[in-house]
Formats: sequence, C-alpha cells, structure tokens
Amino acid sequence: MVSTSPDLTTRPIGVFDSGIGGLTVARAVNRVLPHERLVYFGDTAHLPYGDKSTAAIQAYSVKICDLLLKQQCKIILIACNSASAAAYELVREYVGSKARVLNVIDPIVAHIGQQFAGRTVGLIGTKQTVNSNVYRKKIDDLDAGVELRSLATPLLAPMIEEGFFDNTIAGNVIETYLSNSVLDNVEALVLACTHYPLIKQQIAEYYQGRTQVLDASDVVAAHVHQYLQAQQLAAAPSSNPPVHHFYVSDFTRSFEESTRIFFGQEVHLEHYPLWE
Repeated sequence: MVSTSPDLTTRPIGVFDSGIGGLTVARAVNRVLPHERLVYFGDTAHLPYGDKSTAAIQAYSVKICDLLLKQQCKIILIACNSASAAAYELVREYVGSKARVLNVIDPIVAHIGQQFAGRTVGLIGTKQTVNSNVYRKKIDDLDAGVELRSLATPLLAPMIEEGFFDNTIAGNVIETYLSNSVLDNVEALVLACTHYPLIKQQIAEYYQGRTQVLDASDVVAAHVHQYLQAQQLAAAPSSNPPVHHFYVSDFTRSFEESTRIFFGQEVHLEHYPLWE
C-alpha cells in the first residue's frame, strides 16, 4: 500500500500514450485538476500502438514506467486504449507499491453500464483494442444488457498523427468507416482511442444528433479526480500554476507544434529515447 503524506500529494501524475492521442486525456485531466503537475510521455518512436503486438506494447509500457517512476509520479495513467488493453495488468504488477496505475478502459465501461443499460452501443478503436475484446468482456461482466458492436478503424490514428483532421480527407475516411453496417442503429458510439476526440466534431456531424458520441477523455478525467479525492492524493491548491513536463521517444518539430496547439499552452518537449 502507498502511504499518504503531504509529500505524496505534491508528486506529479504520469500520463503516457503512443503519441499525440493521450494529450486529449492530459488536457481533460488538466482542466478538471488544474493544481496537478503532469508528466506526459508520447512514445512517438513506436506509434501507433494499435497495430503492434501485445508483447511489444508491454515492453514499451514497462520502459516508459521506468521514466515515470524516476519522476516520482504518484499516479500512472495509461492514456491509450491499446496499451490499457495489452499492458495494464503487467504494468500494475511491475510498478507495485511505487505508484497507483489507472487505465482509460474501466471508467468508460462503468459509464456505459450506468448510462446505456439495455441499449445498443457502437465502438471504434484500433485493431489491438478491438481484437483484444477487452471492452466486450468487461461490458458483458456488468450484465447490464448492453449490446456492443465494435469496428476496428486502423486508418484514423495515423491520419490524426499526420495532422489530417477537420478536412475533406478525414471526412471521407470517417464516413467510410461509420457507414459500415456493423454500426447501423447504434444509440451511442464510444471513441475507444484517445486520438479520436480530435475528430469528434466530424463524427457528430455524420450522425446529426441520432447517436450520442462518447468522448472517453472527459469520463477518464472525472474518474482520476474522484480517485485522487478518495485516496487523499490530490494536490493542494496553489497560486502558482504547475509546470508540466512533456517527453517524447522521437523528437519531431511537427509533434511539438501539434502538442502546443492541442494542449493550449507553450510546451517544451524533451527527447527521451526508450532504448539508447
């Protein structure tokens, strides 16, 4: 068990993802918990995780956790559905009592169970997330009568990483996926990849109000907030805003620019290769 102390509450929250996608979660956490310091790691050398093997994602995740533990993070949030599906249990075991580990899947599953019992829900995500069947298993375990219809949408994450969102190319790809008969007549659509909030507007426009589009980042941020309060790990309010740190395994100028635009503040990226 991690002992609670004033020292522990001042430690940062570690957040990691394969690239830019987890910034949707980091931004939502920052909005809900403005006094918390964030240490973000984007594994840009290995993105996207969605088409990697389980073993590879586990290896990357453990290496990233080494850095986040060095930074004395009190919480490690796996802000990636593919890594949450492939590596959550392993990471929790690896980290042990040094930090608490949270994922992005459990909060959204709980939300679906509460809000959509007895209804039909669609889900789009990477091949890794969809093929792992992790959402289906967890939703079935709730026994809430939710019919889940999942579709792998592998082009979306790399498209977003390359800056193709909010344009006609993105629109065509999104429409092609969403018109798949698997998703016919779903009452809600789970965006089961942390990249997808960047195209939430276009997805919502496609459905024209017929289907509720669920942005997991807000649900996850609310869960982190509740967890910190329950565990008495929340940082005390301060007049000085916290200084966040952003690391990447492969430095690119475009990622720095995307991070700045996306996080809504000036960001300095530090290069931290996972393997020397």
